[in-house]
Order: sequence, then C-alpha cells, then structure tokens
Amino acid sequence: MTRVVAQGTFDILHPGHVHYLQDAADMGDELHVIVARSVNVTHKETPIVPDEQRREMVSALKPVDEAHLGHPEDIFVPIERIEPDVIALGYDQHHDDEQLEAALSARGLDCDICRASPLEAEAADRLLSTGRIIDRIVDERS
Repeated sequence: MTRVVAQGTFDILHPGHVHYLQDAADMGDELHVIVARSVNVTHKETPIVPDEQRREMVSALKPVDEAHLGHPEDIFVPIERIEPDVIALGYDQHHDDEQLEAALSARGLDCDICRASPLEAEAADRLLSTGRIIDRIVDERS
C-alpha cells in the first residue's frame, strides 16, 4: 500500500486542482490531502473560503481518500501522523524540493517527493487558478 500526501490551499476549486489531485492519486494507492489553514497561507492572498469548508470540498473529490486541515503552527504535524510514502507537490507549488527533503529527514520521515504534471490550458479562457477566477469575477461584476 503506497500512501500519498498532496497539500495546498484549494481556495475556489478549479480544474487545475482536480488534475493535481488525480495526478497525486495515480502515484499510489491512497491519497491524503492536507488543506492549508488560512493563518499559514503567506505566499499569496488569504483564502476567501473558510478552512473547514475548503477541507470539506476537497474531501468530496473522487481522487481523495481523506482530507485533513493542516496544523496551525507546524506544517509537518499532519505529515508525521499520516506517514506517507510519497509527497506529491503541484507542478507550480513554491516548495524547494531539497529543503523539504532535509526537513523531512530531520524529523525522521522517509518519503519520496514527486511533482505533478501541469494541466495544459486547452483554451485561453480556461480558468486554472484561483487568482484568475477572482480576477474574472471582479472584471465581470464591476
């Protein structure tokens, strides 16, 4: 049994999220997803959708076996609890693979780190990011 962990903010779900989670699920037998708490999202705008609601939405997606909220102070706590064989990063996630490997090793966690493939935009108007969805809403509702 290969246990995979994917993680992200998952604010306003879109086809890019579904592709990432399907890619991650294909890396093993069981997919656990860690949904970042709003207080931990520092690399982009604060999520619009509340934490538990984002976790609930991710949990409902077909590729996901279990969705968890991240720890409010230490992002590695849920990883230690889940004990994954693979951590699947999104193709564009900001994590440095080598730093992540070192942090995992320092905590005695032995797992592979893999990157999901990008989802190719089939049309220019395909919305594959939460930011683009928000921009489109603002533009069309202004």
